[in-house]
Amino acid sequence: MPTSFTHLNLHTEFSIIDGLVRIDPLMDAIVARGMNTVAVTDFCNLFAVVKFFQAALAKGVKPIIGCELPCHDPLRPDEVSTLIVLCQNNTGYRTLTRLVSKAYLEGQYQGQPRVRLSWIPEHTDGLIVLSGGREGLIGKALLREDEKIAHALAKEYSHLFPNRFYLEIQRTGRQGELLYNERVVRLAETLNLPLVVTNAVRFLDPEDFDAHEARVCIHEGYALSDPRRNRHYSEEQYLRAGAEMAELFHDLPEAVANTVAIG
Repeated sequence: MPTSFTHLNLHTEFSIIDGLVRIDPLMDAIVARGMNTVAVTDFCNLFAVVKFFQAALAKGVKPIIGCELPCHDPLRPDEVSTLIVLCQNNTGYRTLTRLVSKAYLEGQYQGQPRVRLSWIPEHTDGLIVLSGGREGLIGKALLREDEKIAHALAKEYSHLFPNRFYLEIQRTGRQGELLYNERVVRLAETLNLPLVVTNAVRFLDPEDFDAHEARVCIHEGYALSDPRRNRHYSEEQYLRAGAEMAELFHDLPEAVANTVAIG
C-alpha cells in the first residue's frame, strides 16, 4: 500500500545527545501507522546503520540512511547550525561517511564533532539535504530577520544540491517555530524552492516525552527540575502516523507529498 508520508528527521537511541527510539519497535510502529519508508538521521553518527537496514528489510520497510550534521565556521565556532543529510545511493553513503569522519577527526571543538561549512561544497555527491528548520543556518537567519543572508544561503544550497535541497518546516510547538514557519514559506515562494515536512522525531509516543527529557538532562548535566536547563523539545516530537502529518499540514500538501518523493 502506498504511503502518504515519510519521516525524514528521526533520532534513535544511538544519538549521543537525544533520542529514545529503538530500532525494532520503530519498525513495528512504522508498519502499524501505515507507512512503508523511514529515515534515521542520528546526530553526527552512523552507529545504527547496520541494525536499522537489517530490521527495516525484515519488515518490508524501505530504510533511508541519513544524519543530522552539526555545522559551523571555525571563525565563529560557538555558532552551530543543523543540516539534515540523506543518502540517495551508495555514492551518497560514502560521501556522508567522509563528512562524519572529518567531523570527528578534523572538526572537533570543545570535545564535540563539527562539520565545517567550507567542507560542504566538496561533499555533495549522492546527498539530499534538508535545511534544518529553525536550527539550520537559513532558519537562524530568518529568525533574526536577515532575509538577505537567508536568500543567499538558500540559493547557494539549491545550487550545490540541484533538485536535492529542501526547506524544512515543522509544527511541534517549540519556541520560534511559528515565526520561522511564516518566513520560510515566504522564502520558498519567493525563490521557488520546495518545502518538506518533518516532525523531528525523538520518541515513538507522546507518553515517552518525560523519559526523553530525563535522557537529555543526563547528557547536559542538569536535574529535571533545574530551572536553568534548556528546553529544546516538546511532547509533539513523536512518531505521528502519516494521516496525522497530512492533517497537521493540510494547508501545505506539496510539502507533505515531497516526503514521499524523497523517500
